[in-house]
Amino acid sequence: MTRREPCGGGGQTPQESIERGTHSFDQKPTVSVLICTYQRHELLDQCLRSLVFETAEKPDELVIVNGGDERADEVARSFQASCHFPIRIIKTINKNLAVSRNVGLTHCQCDIIAMTDDDAKVFPDWITQIKRAHCDHPEAGAIGGSVIAANQEKFINRIANYTVFPTPPREGRVRTVPGVNASYKKRALQEVGGYDESLFRGEDVDFNWRLREKGYEVYHDPRIGVYHVHRTSWLGLIRQIFMYGRAYYLVRKKWRDMYSIFPHQLKSGRDFLKAGYFLFGMFIEPRAWIKYQSKATDMVLGYPMGVVLSIAWRIGMIVQCLKCQR
Repeated sequence: MTRREPCGGGGQTPQESIERGTHSFDQKPTVSVLICTYQRHELLDQCLRSLVFETAEKPDELVIVNGGDERADEVARSFQASCHFPIRIIKTINKNLAVSRNVGLTHCQCDIIAMTDDDAKVFPDWITQIKRAHCDHPEAGAIGGSVIAANQEKFINRIANYTVFPTPPREGRVRTVPGVNASYKKRALQEVGGYDESLFRGEDVDFNWRLREKGYEVYHDPRIGVYHVHRTSWLGLIRQIFMYGRAYYLVRKKWRDMYSIFPHQLKSGRDFLKAGYFLFGMFIEPRAWIKYQSKATDMVLGYPMGVVLSIAWRIGMIVQCLKCQR
C-alpha cells in the first residue's frame, strides 16, 4: 500500500515523491482551472459566475480555451475586470476536446490543474475541497468528484445522473474520473503527457489509464461536486450514449488489457462469458441504476429507458468496430 503523508512533503524532494508514488506539496497548493468552450457562451457565463462570484475560495488562475466565436471571448472578458486572479483567454480552432485541453494545459502554471466544462457549475467549496483532497492523498495523480444534474426535477436528468455520470457511493480509488470534474497534480500530468488527440470522446478515460500505468492512483471524493446541464431530449441522450459506446470501443482497442465488457477474442471460457454479458448485460445494468431512484415511478420507467440506453451504448461499440474493420 502506498504510504500517505500530510500536505507539506515531510522533507521529500520532488524526485523522491515520484519514486515513492506520492506528490506532496511544500506549501499550500495553488490551483489553475481549465475550461474549454465551443459555441455555448450562455452556459459559459453561468460556469464562470459560479467560479468567480459563488465560490468561497477562488482559483489562482483561470484558463479558457475558446474554439468558437467571439461571444465566448466577450463573456470571459466581462469577468476579467471583476476578479482578483488572472483569466487567460486562448483562441484555437475547434477539433475535439482533447486538442483544446492540450492547448490549455500549456498555459496552466499552478500546482494543481482542475478541469470542468462550460456546461457545469461548480459547488461553492469546489476549490477548497480540491486542495484538501490533494493534500490528503499525495499518492493520487487525479482526483474527481460528483456530477449532478443542474435540474433534478426532470425525469430524464435523474436517469442521466446514473447512466452518463455514475457516481460511486463513497470516496476511494476508482478506475477513472470524468473530465467535467477532474483535477490533476501538475507534476503527475506532465509525466503522463497530453491527451490523445485521435479520440473524439473517451480522452479522459484514456488519460487516466495512462496515469495509473505510471503508478499513480485515481481517486473519487464525492465532496468535490459540480452541477451539470444534461441533455434535454431523449434523442439527444441516446445519441450521447451511442457516441460513448463508439469511444469505449476505441479506448479498449488501444489498451487491450483495460477492463472491458466485450472480449477481444474468443479463445477461453472467460471470453465466451464476456460475450454473453455483452449480449445480455443490457438487461442487468439498468437494475443497478434504478435502485438509486427514490420515486416509484422512476423505478418503473427507469428500467426500460435504461435498457434502451444500454442497447444504444452497445450499438455504438458495434458500429465503431465495423468502422475499424474497413
